[in-house]
Amino acid sequence: MQPFPITDQTPITYTGTLPDRAEVVVIGGGIIGVCTALYLARAGQSVVLLEKGRIAGEQSSRNWGWIRQQGRDPDELPIMVESVRRWQELAADSTIDFGLRQGGVTYFARSARKLAAFEAWLPHARANGVESRILSPAETHAMFPGVGGPVAGALVSPTDMRAEPWVAVPALAALARRAGVQLVENCAVRMLDIQAGRIAGVVTESGVVKTSSVVLAGGAWSALFLRNHGVDIPQLSVRESVAATHPLPQVYGGAATDQRVAFRRRLDGGYTLAPKGIAELFIGPDAFRAFRHYLPQLMKEPLGQSYFPAAPGGFPDAWGTVRQWAGDEQTPFERMRILNPAPNKRHVGRLARDFAALYPALPEIRLKAAWGGMIDTMPDLVPIVDHCAGIPGLVIGTGMSGHGFGIGPGMGRVLAALVTGDQVGHDLNRFRAKRFTDGSSIRLGLSI
Repeated sequence: MQPFPITDQTPITYTGTLPDRAEVVVIGGGIIGVCTALYLARAGQSVVLLEKGRIAGEQSSRNWGWIRQQGRDPDELPIMVESVRRWQELAADSTIDFGLRQGGVTYFARSARKLAAFEAWLPHARANGVESRILSPAETHAMFPGVGGPVAGALVSPTDMRAEPWVAVPALAALARRAGVQLVENCAVRMLDIQAGRIAGVVTESGVVKTSSVVLAGGAWSALFLRNHGVDIPQLSVRESVAATHPLPQVYGGAATDQRVAFRRRLDGGYTLAPKGIAELFIGPDAFRAFRHYLPQLMKEPLGQSYFPAAPGGFPDAWGTVRQWAGDEQTPFERMRILNPAPNKRHVGRLARDFAALYPALPEIRLKAAWGGMIDTMPDLVPIVDHCAGIPGLVIGTGMSGHGFGIGPGMGRVLAALVTGDQVGHDLNRFRAKRFTDGSSIRLGLSI
């Protein structure tokens, strides 16, 4: 089993000569790109997926491993409900056990105010057929014996799931390969080949692939890629830190959080831990450009993020990262194959203590690994899933705002339908790219 996040030290799985052409090129080998390519191939398209580093090398192997409907933005929720079903189908199709388990997701409430916020979300769950309910303090302690400290109650969704992200996404890539997708790792797409105003191909570091359709699923790198073509989206990236414990007794078979620590049971008997609600923004040129779009979010939660004056060299929004290049020049995507931020040691250092406070009866909690990840986020915390109006033939799927792993299969199917013209099956108005330029106000979703 892959030992936690995939890095540039992970052996390359997919090599080979680039084809001269394909019906669709997918840029990005994370969960969104892999699932999009898979469903395009199953729809009969010839597909090439190009990844500058490794499949799932960035946030797709660094996330918490939650597959949750609970607490989702109402506009995302229908696609997430579809994703739960598709995760089950894909697990049945795969020959690899990637840890898909229906253990549930729980949010503990330490105050009546927080419990009221949970209750306010319940109508959205009911409208989408999601099994979620509020527990009283007595029911919470009965269902979760050993939880320390006073609780006002909990929100629980027993049909929510979990999986091992560093195993699951490569397993889905294997399904895509079986469906006919040609995957190539360590091959950066430098830019689009645009002729007569529309896409004619992609220019890679290894040559040109002719195509009329491209899906950009570049995660934290998408805004930088688009800027080189004169397309501006207010996407930023924030760092979150995660750690893994050595094996411990099972206190809960699913995933849960209170106001300090989030945890998930892993297949190896340990827990994946993360500090709750701590996102760290490295300030760069894009942060200044996008500032006005993020004002509603900042006003709602002025202390919701930590700020650093500069990103490490080579990061998408670092001060020294080039913003313009030609197809015959080396690009930032080749200079940094995998975005691998160091975790915040101070935050990681508190995780064992906070988990012990949540479950005081646990034996000594020892961490075996810690890592960081850069989450691509948008001002309203929902993604762009849309055709690019300025570049016919380009579909954008980015800015998943920390929600990408769980929603990946459903969102991949939606993006594939946008390419083929098939029925999308969901209202995508909230995810349109023009919402940041057509005068619409920023509408923040429920945040619980």
